[in-house]
Amino acid sequence: MTRTRPAVVAFDVNETLLDVGPVAAALASYGVPEQLFGTVFGRTLGTGFALTLTGAWCSFRDAFDAALAQLTDLDGDQRSAVADVFGQLHPHPDVRPALELLAGAGVRAVTLTHGGPGIAEAGLARGGVDHLVERSLSAQSIRAWKPAREVYLWAAGVCDVVPADLALVAVHGWDVHGAQRAGLTGGWAARAEHRHAPVLDDAHVSGADLVEVVQGLLALPPRG
Repeated sequence: MTRTRPAVVAFDVNETLLDVGPVAAALASYGVPEQLFGTVFGRTLGTGFALTLTGAWCSFRDAFDAALAQLTDLDGDQRSAVADVFGQLHPHPDVRPALELLAGAGVRAVTLTHGGPGIAEAGLARGGVDHLVERSLSAQSIRAWKPAREVYLWAAGVCDVVPADLALVAVHGWDVHGAQRAGLTGGWAARAEHRHAPVLDDAHVSGADLVEVVQGLLALPPRG
């Protein structure tokens, strides 16, 4: 199927739009090696994926707390303080120019996250780019985690477009793979993973950062 220029672009939030480095720094402030954050974040996602696959669900915050409890000796108050930092994050430098490109082209932008309502909005507002995003969608609303097909189709429905007119942009290959399998156009930025996993479907559009990915999406032919 030939991909066409999307009418709406949905962005993943944690790591894609918002820099999660301060969460790792918060772990370090309690004596936990900062590099352990990647393992904690991965365990968080794995918990959410497993629950969705088995017909269960928990919030991102609860999954993150469970991962911290499994992998560190932090007490409940300390774990809560680390989790609170997700509400204090800032956008990566490539976010503003990518969103401005979409706005200039008349393409709508939204966010699509596992995180709780308000997290994406606060981060975007902190970076002064919230006016460039039409709305923020949290998969908590349907109690499922990406890359479940239902999440992407729900997002398309909320945006009032068919799946083929919605693009998902992320720095996680698994997220792009899931979106494409649901019929969306996928855009993968290499900022976090550097190389796309060969076991996943090739991204429809890829680039070094969000700006290159958005440029690629805008270069797709218009829907006839």
